[in-house]
Amino acid sequence: MILYASPPSSIIFSKRNAPQQATPRTPSPSNCARQSSQEAPNGANPKPLSPFPRLFCHNRCSCICGRRLFIEAAATSLFPLSSSMASSNSSSDYTAILNRVHPPKPDWYEDFYASVLANGMKLYEAEIADYKSQMFATLRGKAQKVLEIGIGAGPNLKYYAGEEGMKVYGVDPNPKMEKYAREAAQNAGLPADNFEFKQAVGEAIPLPDASVDVVVGTLVLCSVSNVDMTLKEVKRVLRPNGLYIFVEHVAAEGTVLRFVQDVLDPLQQLVSDGCHLTRRTGQSISEAGFSNVDLNMASFSNAAFINPQVFGVAHR
Repeated sequence: MILYASPPSSIIFSKRNAPQQATPRTPSPSNCARQSSQEAPNGANPKPLSPFPRLFCHNRCSCICGRRLFIEAAATSLFPLSSSMASSNSSSDYTAILNRVHPPKPDWYEDFYASVLANGMKLYEAEIADYKSQMFATLRGKAQKVLEIGIGAGPNLKYYAGEEGMKVYGVDPNPKMEKYAREAAQNAGLPADNFEFKQAVGEAIPLPDASVDVVVGTLVLCSVSNVDMTLKEVKRVLRPNGLYIFVEHVAAEGTVLRFVQDVLDPLQQLVSDGCHLTRRTGQSISEAGFSNVDLNMASFSNAAFINPQVFGVAHR
């Protein structure tokens, strides 16, 4: 199956004065081959507006969403996590949750997986670079402390870590990612003392409440055991008016690709460190209680069956 890059559609979710219908922001069809519309609210009527690269729209609307997938509920029951444990300052609590959610794996596997992520995503990163550049541009001059969950090999650091005086915390359950992330931080111009790697999971972030200006997470909610708990942790560590910048792949609802994802999902979880292909992560983010969620959607030819993808900025 050949997938083509599609232009983004954009929806704002807001708690305040939200009308009853969501209207995606759709760029000119001449700019891309195919428009992706999965996860758009039911009944939404796309209306062509200003073309990309204007990433964010400023209208406010709400969406009508369906129920969560069964597998996410199953993950919650398999890995019950209490809010008190997740927000505790005890390192033993964080370690216990890490070992429960992400049991230790052989060193050879952690090394191999880290190497694959560091070297096997270059075509995808090149394709999504323009989208990321515009999202991360919102951070310039506004963030002194940034947390990136699921930092992996650090492909996002080059977009934001060059700011003078910035402190970056990189969280990942795989300790073998640290050397790649540190190298990426150095290449981005971040002083070594301003980068701190923490082996942890998104369900229990080892930082105090309201301690960072921005949380970054790209292609990470697909592999956490509890999406809702991770989003609660994101909100917990964000300061008031803080930003959550995200890129996540979601289920290709209403397409043949959705059937392929259903078939491949068990294998994907096995070989890709718990990655789920069929989650409705855009819905989860929009329902997590952020004051505003600017959610865009696009598909990328180098992402194969991890399409479409939602991306944008949520405001604490």
